[in-house]
Amino acid sequence: MQLWLIRHALPLRVEGVEGAADPGLAPEGREQAERLAGWLRGESFHAVWSSPLRRARETATPLAEALGLEIVVDDDLAEWDRDAESYVPLEELKAEGDPRYQELIDGTWAGEDDGAAFAHRLLGAMDRIVAAHPGGDVAVVCHGGVINVYLAHVLGLAEAMFFHPAYTSVSRVHAARSGARGLASINETGHLHR
Repeated sequence: MQLWLIRHALPLRVEGVEGAADPGLAPEGREQAERLAGWLRGESFHAVWSSPLRRARETATPLAEALGLEIVVDDDLAEWDRDAESYVPLEELKAEGDPRYQELIDGTWAGEDDGAAFAHRLLGAMDRIVAAHPGGDVAVVCHGGVINVYLAHVLGLAEAMFFHPAYTSVSRVHAARSGARGLASINETGHLHR
């Protein structure tokens, strides 16, 4: 089977809220999600899974509608910072020299769980998806940290945050029932350049 790991589209910046910041998509992000859906409309997906966070669900919605599928929401696909009181896109953290960016790169983030717990949670989610859809293709709309950690696992890399996935980029992983995993592509963005 093949997992199509899709990073959510560009979200709004949200800071200083009470409780968890859970932004929806920015206008540009909605356009990215529509382009993604148009690009993947002809593919034969068996399912569309999503993180519970709003930016992922709003990215998954046009795709699920184009494919005539319901979205399966899995809490374990949420990003490492799902309970944070602000959400600042990674590109902005980097551009502003925010120390949170370096924490991500170093793997010392102060999210709701540490790096090992985060990896354990999302690897379990990916294994459930593979088990639920043997032989099928599944779109998994999630987050940059989720994609990095999973691909680092597949590739056997020690460094979990090794690349920057573009918004609505697609990275594909072949997953065998035997447990073997192989990378088919990384960070595909052709649909954004039409």
